[in-house]
Amino acid sequence: MAKTKTMGCRLNVAVEHSGWDAYDLRMKNVLRIFRMEFFPTRPDCGLLALRLWLGLSLLLIHGSAKLANFGAMSEKFGDPLGIGSKASLSLAIFGEVAGSILVILGAFTRFGALSCMITMGVAFLLVHKLHLKGPGNGELAFIYLAGFTTVFIAGPGRFAVDAKCCRPKGETEKVTNV
Repeated sequence: MAKTKTMGCRLNVAVEHSGWDAYDLRMKNVLRIFRMEFFPTRPDCGLLALRLWLGLSLLLIHGSAKLANFGAMSEKFGDPLGIGSKASLSLAIFGEVAGSILVILGAFTRFGALSCMITMGVAFLLVHKLHLKGPGNGELAFIYLAGFTTVFIAGPGRFAVDAKCCRPKGETEKVTNV
């Protein structure tokens, strides 16, 4: 059965309806599901989740253990910078504890992320010697380094102490709906 369709230039064209319109609509819906377009795009929520995930895991899994066992670890901790075991451990604790807390809160976020980046960079480059697989690999340090680099570049997002108190007056952030 032929159906008349008006085209953009006011021409009436007979189009055979063969079910392709319904197929196209189904495919568009399937693609929307695969692209998860039903979730709203919220970069600030993503940055908050990234800050909390990275900061809390580095603080609770690594930093707090070093801080709690400082006395026992200070004698046998590696010295990748050649400044002594105690000083190297102190710098690692600063990066993993203080830096993580700043990232979690979103207060002086880039400074906190930079201290974590330096700590993870030293761990990956000097301690694990760029090894990503095998025994004694630095895969976790590499992943932390990538995450904190992302936070450093992107900033804390809207849900952070920095966003609430440290912006100059009159500066507003553009809100975009993507």
